[in-house]
Amino acid sequence: MEKAKHLLIVDDDGEIRELLTIFLTQRGFRVSVAGGGEEMRRELARWSIDLIILDIMLPGEDGLSLCKSVREKSDVPIIMLTAVTGDSDRIVGLEVGADDYLEKPFNPRELLARMKAIFRRVSGNTPDDEDDGIKISNRTFKFCGWILSEGKRELRSPDKFVVHLSSGEFALIVAFLEHPQKVMTRDDLINATRGVEAIAFDRSIDIQVSRLRKKLEGDYDKPKLIKTVRGQGYIFAEKVDISTVKGRT
Repeated sequence: MEKAKHLLIVDDDGEIRELLTIFLTQRGFRVSVAGGGEEMRRELARWSIDLIILDIMLPGEDGLSLCKSVREKSDVPIIMLTAVTGDSDRIVGLEVGADDYLEKPFNPRELLARMKAIFRRVSGNTPDDEDDGIKISNRTFKFCGWILSEGKRELRSPDKFVVHLSSGEFALIVAFLEHPQKVMTRDDLINATRGVEAIAFDRSIDIQVSRLRKKLEGDYDKPKLIKTVRGQGYIFAEKVDISTVKGRT
């Protein structure tokens, strides 16, 4: 039996914490709550958290700062909540490492759908995972000394260090590695990463590409791996070796 996912809700509104706790607990999740940054850090130190639901407007240290702090140490998925309409918070949230974004007020069922999409992406479960009784393990991509293990959702540098990726960054790098040396338009990338709601608009694709460049290349102003093709989109310029292992279920 699969272990229940453990969620952490960080919001200074006690009513929202209570309503979400009831809603998500009834749907089989474990839920911890925090009213601010200090409590959030205590809960993260105490438990192994599978996903954080993080409000931007918090007393003291705000959600954007907390998201950035978490992302420096962990790739735990983060869904950000905000009462501010428009794209400004969404773009900044993506820049500091959020996986998805919801505006308040929101329907808890929409939050649940976003969570499930992220968990599917993290686990790598897709309809193509099984074919005629053969279980297909997730692929390994190798390029320029880098190794991306799809099953582990792990990116290792040529120096063997693990590089943390958000769900959006992971979806994008897989899309690039599946189509090396081929121009990918923004529409191509949006289609390839469907299910990651937070990156489903042009500006966010550019932000995610910029973040990937920072992680893959020291001089990301003159990228050698992910290059911009003016007026068209982006291209992963290097060759990629892809290996897949199959085994019977």
